[in-house]
Amino acid sequence: MPLTAGTRLGPYQIESAIGAGGMGEVYKATDTRLNRTVAIKVLPPHFTHDPEMKQRFEREAQTIAGLNHPHICTLHDVGEQDGTRYLVMEYVQGETLAERLTRGPMPLDDVLQVAGEIVDALDRAHRQGIVHRDLKPANIMLPRVGSGATRKGASATKLLDFGLAKWADPERTPPAAQPTRMDVTAQGTLIGTLQYMAPEQVEGKEADARTDIFAFGAVLYEMLTGKKAFEGKSQASLIGAIMKAEPRPLSHTQPLTPAALEHIVERCLVKDPDERWQDAHSVKLKLLWITRNRGEAATAVEAPRRRWLDVAATTAVVTLLAAVSLPAYLYWRGPAEPEAVQFRHTISGLSESDFAVSPDGRSIAFVAKPDAAAAASLYTRPVGAVASVKLAGTDNAAQPFWSPDGLFIAYVSGGKLKKVSAAGGAPQDVCDATDMSGGAWSATQGGTIVFGSPK
Repeated sequence: MPLTAGTRLGPYQIESAIGAGGMGEVYKATDTRLNRTVAIKVLPPHFTHDPEMKQRFEREAQTIAGLNHPHICTLHDVGEQDGTRYLVMEYVQGETLAERLTRGPMPLDDVLQVAGEIVDALDRAHRQGIVHRDLKPANIMLPRVGSGATRKGASATKLLDFGLAKWADPERTPPAAQPTRMDVTAQGTLIGTLQYMAPEQVEGKEADARTDIFAFGAVLYEMLTGKKAFEGKSQASLIGAIMKAEPRPLSHTQPLTPAALEHIVERCLVKDPDERWQDAHSVKLKLLWITRNRGEAATAVEAPRRRWLDVAATTAVVTLLAAVSLPAYLYWRGPAEPEAVQFRHTISGLSESDFAVSPDGRSIAFVAKPDAAAAASLYTRPVGAVASVKLAGTDNAAQPFWSPDGLFIAYVSGGKLKKVSAAGGAPQDVCDATDMSGGAWSATQGGTIVFGSPK
């Protein structure tokens, strides 16, 4: 039976139940000696005579005691009374991440802060040779803030429940934290919470730090989208999704997610542990870079997202033209370009390859000409503005696309792939590009350009 309010365990007086799981029951209590609120985890009565579970409980105490970190719940005391074993931990005022996610996805600023604190805690645990093995939203405690409020200045996120934790290095494992017979014989047994298990965990293989990184990726995906990375109507279908399926791309559900953050999530969730991030420290540094360089990260948009924006912008233009029944050519007028400017094609043949929206969504590059007899050139126009600016030296331009940082525009002209500064200047030849068909400028180091050609 659960402990009732007023029950004493040594100097600790139970106030109310907080939660329960397979490894224990957690209560809010008062330390009567120090007059402070604590959380007490109690080994359930039906496990009190089970030597395996008792050893696991002691191992959790040893594990937490070895992890002094601001984002890991602190262990204050251990005790036993009338056969009831208990751990006394700091009480965190707030809600679990699982409770928060019932209200939907989190703001990006909150995601970056919480994710950075979680992976910082994992980094410390892994450096100590400890693998959590049960990272999930229910084991992450957030400070409570008002609805819609920012977490800036709030107390720290805390990683909880090391009941399934494993010491990866036997030589560093404290005596009480040595593997139990249950752990030794667990090859082929599922240990953890299925929804957040890595493929190797599902197969019952040995877990290591990369297993926690997969779970972290699943948690980060859920914070960004409000949806679980892997779902299934049955345990079998869920296992199948974890082993074979890929989560829906973040850019499809949250288009404003920085591409660098999407890359972190994707690499966390790679099926093969050798292809994942190999340590939590690397993930922590990547998240720190995104947090400090939000503007640059936001412009690093992947090519598929850029193409989606191109198609959306083109569709919007065509719809507008049809609605207002403009003449056969579309004209742009403004103080920066006094003469009439028209697209190369008639409305009925308007081509999406003649448009490109900048990665930050603020500018449009397009192919146009001053009159029907003139050569087509590149023009740029801020979204929402009327004036268009011709980029000199870009005669016979076609198929424009932007660099990831939005500073350059690539295009094809005269059998050459060229690039020109979006602010204007002399175009530069990049390479030969005969019969080019579509191009994309990657955000990877070196800025590789990929384009189609039959030769």
